[in-house]
Amino acid sequence: MFTGIVSDVGAIASVEARGDTRVVVSTAYDTATVDLGASISCSGVCLTVVDKSAPGAPGWFAVDVSGETLSRTAQGQWTQGKRLNLERALRLGDELGGHIVTGHVDGVAEVLGVCADGDSKRIGFRLPRELAAFVAPKGSVTVDGVSLTVNEVSDEGADGTHFSINVIPHTQAQTTLGELHAGQAVNIEIDVLARYLQRMESYRAKAG
Repeated sequence: MFTGIVSDVGAIASVEARGDTRVVVSTAYDTATVDLGASISCSGVCLTVVDKSAPGAPGWFAVDVSGETLSRTAQGQWTQGKRLNLERALRLGDELGGHIVTGHVDGVAEVLGVCADGDSKRIGFRLPRELAAFVAPKGSVTVDGVSLTVNEVSDEGADGTHFSINVIPHTQAQTTLGELHAGQAVNIEIDVLARYLQRMESYRAKAG
């Protein structure tokens, strides 16, 4: 479980094709405090630490990325040099600064455009049709592992559903969202509460 508050931006140091894909991520985390088997959100994807750097060495950890994960996450994410938003798993007693994030990507959205809005950036996205019902104005959404508030949502017919968010200067500096550009693919996780509400409504409709 995560909050969508990024605590480090790492970079993929190497990618090795095995049965699964072994990805080594450089990090500023003190890996002495990272246990093997721990969960780390990598740009919104919950992955398990299977190896890590020795004490005193430059920090890195390794994860195995399954074919299923590769097929369901943003194209080009698992390449050498790619920067990733990192968050360690929520611990009991930690501050819930964003919203409840599971680290399970629901779909991939496309960046439609980026424009200045004061010192912030306003970024527009095109959603997959199957996620349109789960994103609402002033609701929460996770983009590449970052908890954000939705500003506007519009249904554009054949062009799908669009939504926009604002990224303040702090978030631009502390995450990869300041680097987004039109045409880029991003990982989307809908609010877990919206998922449960949809299930409740679906069950109520069938029962009625």
